[in-house]
Amino acid sequence: MNGLRVGDWLVDGHGTHIWTYDPAWLASPYRRPISLSLPLSGAPSRGQRVRRYFDNLLPDSPEIRRRIQRRFNAPSMTPMDLLAEIGRDCVGAVQLLPDDQSPQDPDGIAAEPLSEAQVAAVLAQITTAAYADADDFRISLAGAQEKTALLFLRGQWYKPKGPTATTHILKLPIGQKHAHAVDLRESVENEWLCIQILQAYGLPTAQATIETFIDQKVLVVERFDRRLTADGRLLRLPQEDLCQALGVGPEQKYETEGGPDIPSVLDVLLGSDDPAEDRLRFFLAQVVFLLLAAIDGHGKNFSIFLEVDGRYRLTPLYDVLSAYPILGNGPGQIAPQKLKMAMAWQGERNRTYHWQQISRHHILATAKKCGIPNGEVLLDELLSNTPHVIDTVGAKLYPDFPQLLAETILQGMKQKARQLTTS
Repeated sequence: MNGLRVGDWLVDGHGTHIWTYDPAWLASPYRRPISLSLPLSGAPSRGQRVRRYFDNLLPDSPEIRRRIQRRFNAPSMTPMDLLAEIGRDCVGAVQLLPDDQSPQDPDGIAAEPLSEAQVAAVLAQITTAAYADADDFRISLAGAQEKTALLFLRGQWYKPKGPTATTHILKLPIGQKHAHAVDLRESVENEWLCIQILQAYGLPTAQATIETFIDQKVLVVERFDRRLTADGRLLRLPQEDLCQALGVGPEQKYETEGGPDIPSVLDVLLGSDDPAEDRLRFFLAQVVFLLLAAIDGHGKNFSIFLEVDGRYRLTPLYDVLSAYPILGNGPGQIAPQKLKMAMAWQGERNRTYHWQQISRHHILATAKKCGIPNGEVLLDELLSNTPHVIDTVGAKLYPDFPQLLAETILQGMKQKARQLTTS
């Protein structure tokens, strides 16, 4: 972690995953756990919570994992074998190195400058079996979407080398796999618009722009887990997602699969540096997700910064897409009555994931159950602010932004806000 040895991860002959903090780390002024689920201790942690933490550092998609295995000739698709190949630049500050390698000093920045054409080539290679110069460029980004990460410094793109961190994530359009699949070819514009909407509601998000490199359009997301210091050092900021914090595997990221729910996340945030602010932000984000029909707000799409001695706080929001453009009853669409949120809302007598069924009383009942004060006032303030948010974001759209996409999302928000005001 930023050049300091934190601990050792191994899998024994019985297949048990074992994590042990290094004694020097436990005595360091920078000490902190790598996860709330793996607290600082001189004794080893064993079993599934260790495996799940490291498994969550990898992309969710089995297809992307298979591609990584082929790309680097990894012996298997186990977390240990894949991260042995691509664990040099993970989400947060963890770097995974073989036991015979020592952490390198992160003070210097070693990187190869890239032209626009070279960035385009890197993007074009994401879905193929191999990167050129793969030995110098091994990163792991969790999530289900095709993406890579690069270093951007003083107006220039770079491919990092050695211990140098990346600073920006470049996300390709999700696309459409076959004729009957959901059409997400405008996912780049969709996510950018959702970020603008969240920001207009006053919710902190990752910063993002839409960029085109030759023929490759991407969403460029500035990493909030990286920081350039005044003396020119590029630091990794420790963080983890809520699945890692709760010891849940990536295959259980949705509540219906055993993943985090609204109360469990709010319970975690009771221990944050600013519990009132973080709990409020998370709760309001869930309401805005309802307005956006943003159905992928699962446990891996919320994270916390990990700070010294086990302190933590909520990170900005990220990875938000609206389902409004794919709602309907035709091919490649989702019927509104089948749309489900990632986390359920609690009613007086029942809980529901179904987006169409979630009403004002579900929101207020959940607020009451989870100890969110002044739930009705908070909801009404957010809903009354929605027309202003729509106008503000609409004025920011650039001339060639897909108008149908924007109208579908903004009008959908307006209609849902009206429903939650009166239901």
